[in-house]
Parts: sequence; structure tokens; C-alpha cells
Amino acid sequence: MDEAHREKSPWKRNLYVLWGCTFIAGIAFSEIMPFMSLYVSELGNFTKAQVSFYSGVVYAATFLVTAIVSPMWGALADRKGRKVMLIRASFGMAVAMCLMGLVSNVLELMALRALQGLFSGFISNAQALIASQTPRNHSGKALGTLVTGSTSGMLMGPIIGGALAEIFSIRMTFFITSGLLAVAGSLSATLVKEYFVPVTKEKQAKQHGISGLLGQFQNPRLIIVLLLSTMFVQLGNTSIAPIISLYVKQLMHNNGPIAFVAGIIAALPGISNILAAPRLGEYGDSNGSSKVLMGGYLFAMIMYLPQGFVTSIWILGALRFLIGISDGALFPTIQTLLTKNSPATATSAIFSWNQSFQALGNMFGSLLGGTLAGLFGYNTVFISTACLLMVNFLMLWFTEPSLRFRLKRA
Repeated sequence: MDEAHREKSPWKRNLYVLWGCTFIAGIAFSEIMPFMSLYVSELGNFTKAQVSFYSGVVYAATFLVTAIVSPMWGALADRKGRKVMLIRASFGMAVAMCLMGLVSNVLELMALRALQGLFSGFISNAQALIASQTPRNHSGKALGTLVTGSTSGMLMGPIIGGALAEIFSIRMTFFITSGLLAVAGSLSATLVKEYFVPVTKEKQAKQHGISGLLGQFQNPRLIIVLLLSTMFVQLGNTSIAPIISLYVKQLMHNNGPIAFVAGIIAALPGISNILAAPRLGEYGDSNGSSKVLMGGYLFAMIMYLPQGFVTSIWILGALRFLIGISDGALFPTIQTLLTKNSPATATSAIFSWNQSFQALGNMFGSLLGGTLAGLFGYNTVFISTACLLMVNFLMLWFTEPSLRFRLKRA
């Protein structure tokens, strides 16, 4: 779609509707996570070690399948449209969630978590739809605003899920989650308007696979380093998530309302992300997205490193709040740069590949965080995350001169 058609498209309406849909989807995705290991333990007579192992496999199954199938869904989106993919993802995952409430053993749960991954792509397709229809001079702010929808939902999801499981039951919460995803699908089907020009199968055949996809770009090296950056950033965030409550417990010397405080500490980055992402996106639209990206990396490194050395829960809370600002700079800006450097025919495909790299970051991050924490202690996880982000920053700086140039001149 050219700029004239983008200006005339109902991109603002789509943004409002999909903000609400991704908010609902964010709640649905995150509200089952706090009790997933408890649900696993109810499905058999397992030892503590077995529960930990099976919970890890159940958690990873979705991300593994997502990483594999996302490019396939992206190619289909280029032929059939992103709106169809929103409906496919939401109702497919609704069915998977409903069936999870009916399982009788852990193998069935693993299979259904894999099925959830097969139908993944709601948020990435929402991002692709907004990216493909929004005028490029507004894309940073629009994508920054959209990401606050899923972030807000994921922030509230664990609290809502815990309350629902307490009031009703774990199994009933899966049915409620299924209903939420069906609502998101219904809203997408009835309220989202898409002006879509399909890519023919013949053209897709010439662009098959990542090599064919990259052939469409003026600067394929930039696309590669941005996709790798998605993986690095997600890997760093996910490596922290499994151990943050245990780190809080250690800092509080196993005294006081540990679970409550851990919940607040976990929520703080999401709050600052919601506040910062749209503003940083708007700043990037006016002053250069690469400036926001590279500055975000430097800020994240400065904030992550001291978290490994804190002795006060208050200082940890302040640093975790500030990390949300760097998240608001990194994730939306990577997506904005992908959008601004992608032809319209490749928007869905590149966002699906971005989702694959994000899923790989989720997998590797949970494995890295747990391994490092077990071998060297919780503080090592924060230090290693800062080091990973430094490697990512240097990779961008030395492999992609356009980012370095814009940092100096934009």
C-alpha cells in the first residue's frame, strides 16, 4: 500500500480496536502461567524434580512450535491477509485452551501447549496489520502504542489468573481464558478493516524461504541483525523472569510478604514500558528510530548490571522500573525499523520471522537463566544479561553502519 492509501486507510480505528484485542490476548496468554506448574503437579504423582522438568517442557513446547511455524503463517498472511490470520490465531488458541482444561495427564498438556504454538501469531499479525496500513511517519508511535496493549494485558494477566484459579479452579480458568481469546477473535472479525493486496503464489515461489525473502530488501544485512536483536533482547528478558521471585526472596531474607513483593517487582517494568513506549516511538519518528534503539541498548546495559549487586529490595524495584523504559525503546523500535525498511509485500513475512526469533529468545532465555542461577547464583543472570546486550549493541554498531551514522547525525 502506498503512502496516499495509508493516509486514507482507517489505521487509527484499527489501532484502537487491535489495542483492545492485544490487551485481551495479553491477559489470556499470561493468566495461566502462575499456576501452570501447579496444574502439572495435579496431573500425576511426581517428585519435585519431575514437576520442574515437566513444567519446563510444557512451557517451552509452545515457543518451539511457534518458532517453526511462524514463517509459514507469515507466507499465508501475505496471500490471504492479516485479518484472516488474526481470526485463525485467536479461535485456534481458544480451542487449545479449552481442551487444556480437560486433560488427564501431562503428555496431553504438552501436546496442547504445542497446539497453542501451532495457532500462534495473534500479536505479530496485529503488529503486521498496523505496520502495513499506518503512514510510515506515524509507524513508530503506532507500533509503540500497540505494544502497550499486550504489555498491559500481560501485566494484569497473572493477577487475574491467580484470582480466577482461587475463586473457581485451575481447570475453569482455562475455559475462561478460551472465552477471552474468542472475544478477541470476534472483535477482530467484526471491527478491523483491512485493505489488502495479496501476493501471488508465483511471486511467493520466487521469494521462498529466508534467502528469497531477504532478496526483496535493499539492505538485507540490516534485516538480519534486527531479527537477531529481537532474539537477544527477548533472551535477556526471559532469562530474568524465572528467577526474579527467588531473587526477591533472597533479598528479603525469606521474611515478609515475599509473593506480594515479587509480584510488584515483576510488574514494574511493564508499568514504565506502557508509559515510555509511545513517547519513544513518537520521538523516533521525528528524530530517527536508530537513535532510540542504540540509546535503549546503552540504557539497558547500565540498568541491568547493578541489579546483580543490589542488597536492597527498594533499589531492585527502582532498577526494574527503569528497565521497562529500555524495553519500550528496544522492542517497538526494532519493529519500526523492520517496517520502515521492508516492502509492503514482505510485511507479514518479516513480522512472522521476527516472532520466530522472539520465540527462540524465550526458549534459550529460560534455559540460560535457570542454568546460570543454578551454577553461579541469581546475580550472575543479571550480569550475563548486561553482557549479552553489550554483544548485541556491538554487533549492531560494527555490522550496520547506517545505525551508527544515524546515531551521530539524526
